[in-house]
Amino acid sequence: MLRNHGLNRRAFLRSTGATAVLGAVGARSALASEVAATKAATTGFGPARADFDFDEIYDRRGSDCVKWDRAIEQYGPEIEVGMGIADMDFRAAPCITQAIAERCSHENWGYQHRDSSFTDAVVDWNQRRYDLDIDPSTIVWTSGVHPGIIAGLHTFAPPGSRVLLTTPTYNGFYSDLRFTRTIAEDSEMKVVDGRYEIDWEDFERRVQRVHAFILCNPQNPTGNCWSPEDMTRMGEICLEHRVPVLSDEIHCDFVMKGQKYTPFASLDRKIADNSVTFKSNSKTFSLAANKVAWYFSTNPAFMERLRPYTRADLSTIGMVAARAANNEGEEWLDQLLVYLDGNHDLTESYIGEKIPGVEYTKAQGTFLAWLDMSGLMDRIDAQGKADYENRTAAQPVEPETILQRWLAENARIYLNNGPSYGTGGAGHMRMNIATSRQLVQRALDNLSGAIAAL
Repeated sequence: MLRNHGLNRRAFLRSTGATAVLGAVGARSALASEVAATKAATTGFGPARADFDFDEIYDRRGSDCVKWDRAIEQYGPEIEVGMGIADMDFRAAPCITQAIAERCSHENWGYQHRDSSFTDAVVDWNQRRYDLDIDPSTIVWTSGVHPGIIAGLHTFAPPGSRVLLTTPTYNGFYSDLRFTRTIAEDSEMKVVDGRYEIDWEDFERRVQRVHAFILCNPQNPTGNCWSPEDMTRMGEICLEHRVPVLSDEIHCDFVMKGQKYTPFASLDRKIADNSVTFKSNSKTFSLAANKVAWYFSTNPAFMERLRPYTRADLSTIGMVAARAANNEGEEWLDQLLVYLDGNHDLTESYIGEKIPGVEYTKAQGTFLAWLDMSGLMDRIDAQGKADYENRTAAQPVEPETILQRWLAENARIYLNNGPSYGTGGAGHMRMNIATSRQLVQRALDNLSGAIAAL
């Protein structure tokens, strides 16, 4: 039984004379029906939960959102599908919209008291979904995973020191390193049958000259869900060389069918004690603008060292949204995962069958597709065009920038450049498929048509 630590919503609204405007729940989709049917088959009862319409095209244009409006600002209104920055196009889970509406009906925005209900919601979520026990006293709130990782870097990696990354990896880590005046030590992964694997010889060689290792689990942009064996091996190597592990697990709730997320903190205690885990539900429930995250560790000494570098300026709306999502958003997420898995399947099969010059192996986790577009780049002579532009360009022009522009002008889609994700990103683009399947289909159709016209 979930604990309801929030306001008694209906009573509260009645007392204030206000009503809550809920996010709309659309007609039953085939995938939502599949979830309900599975529940009915396994429990013996009929559908007991709402069905959410992820097929709806929810128009975000003109709402000052990065994913759409920045792409349109850069390449014009002809952009039909923005598939860049990692947030989702779906309506928020209704429990979030309701919780925010209820709090907004109380028209005072003074200092907020954070009682234990906010932390309890985080602890309960991790216990229910991952059987991970987190001591509530070790949870530190922060306004994002970035500020948390920056606190970790300030703690363990002095300016001028090196920080290990397994690449390609999340491009935001490089901005964290610039902010802390530390240096990236890229250990490029190997691709085996379309899957990324750690180059263990290179990893162990490089770990000997770094002060910290930033792990991305699951890996953005490659989609790897690291196995317990892989993470244990990483952890043992880092422990041997006294290198703390800063584990960014913000994408942990997005795991595709047949895969599993393993929290680094669930490993052998000696290994876990050499780590700090950074989490948020900003990806899970598309709450990035609300600026709420947290970190924790099984090592009290680590936590004592990190706390002085952490100042969390948290908003009331963000905290209310996070608590509601963790306490009440599970059904919405469970149905969303089925839908996203279908988007990944569509992307993989469509590219394999109809888009020459592009390769994609279904991600194990995240809602991101890491596309090898080196064949298409050769066809449009991206390198030659970049060389020509670099003769007069004020800033260096990468071949992938030429490809990004070509995709915007010819396929009317916006994707993220691969080289920003570090060593191993060349020739790749990152596609965010957390949107209506109609838009994923349109993007793939547009891309196929643009290539056919070459």
